[in-house]
Amino acid sequence: MAGTGAVEVARLGGLWRVTRPWHPGLRPYLRSYVGYWEAVPTPYEVRLVPTGRATLLISLAEPFSQVRRLGMPGGGSGSIGSLVVGLEDRPAICTHPGGQEAIRVEFTPLGAYRLFGLPMSELTNLTIEIRDVLGPEAGFLVERLTATRDWAARFDLLDEALLDRLGHGPEPSPEVGHAWQLLSGSAGAIPIAGIAAEVGWSQGYLIRRFTQQIGLTPKASARVLRFRRAVALLDGGATSLTEISTVCGFYDQAHLNREFRAIAGTTPGRMVAARRVEGAVALSGSANSSKTAPAAAR
Repeated sequence: MAGTGAVEVARLGGLWRVTRPWHPGLRPYLRSYVGYWEAVPTPYEVRLVPTGRATLLISLAEPFSQVRRLGMPGGGSGSIGSLVVGLEDRPAICTHPGGQEAIRVEFTPLGAYRLFGLPMSELTNLTIEIRDVLGPEAGFLVERLTATRDWAARFDLLDEALLDRLGHGPEPSPEVGHAWQLLSGSAGAIPIAGIAAEVGWSQGYLIRRFTQQIGLTPKASARVLRFRRAVALLDGGATSLTEISTVCGFYDQAHLNREFRAIAGTTPGRMVAARRVEGAVALSGSANSSKTAPAAAR
């Protein structure tokens, strides 16, 4: 498969970051596609907060020591290399011994549904070994990517594998697609009853089909979307939590604080002060939040 443009390499904090223009056939399904490796191998621990996306991470070197979902009994993965993460509505703690090299691909929920070929509700708040989701051929792909040192060739191999799976994956329901567009386009502000009326389904049927194909219920998705909008406003320099609460549809500042604690495990003020990149919040002075690669520009 011919490349889709020149590979670009740039230093970002403690990482070397590798990107290339996305293949046109993948673009509708992606939100991020980036390779990276550590400039200096360093152990780290970060809190990962929900992004409203599903993640495929191809590990090309040292595996994670553990990815542990907070608020879920037995939610620790143990040592895990290449992995799949479904949609989340609670934080996780990610630890790594250092020496990480990987490709991180983030998908829209319906793009992930098509790629993974199974109900997204089976992946909600879970971190799963890639072979257990994509089959043995995924393990062979990881081996080929690890053995290939040229980043353009790596991207070519992964593009080809992703395009093949997407081409044979299940087609999302148009009604679910429309419901997701309404909900995400409003940052979680549209009432579920209004969405159901718009797509012509009962609320109960909408909830069942939406949860199966997105991974979270409409209500849980709306919570994460409101949270993400609040984070974006904080990142943009907004300082009035009362104003952010009003704009994002929280009842008041206390409601905003409760949602941040439930979804991110921290407060808005602490999240602003922490070093973070693309959903990762540093937990200690030794943690480097840039260890999780940021989203590639479209």
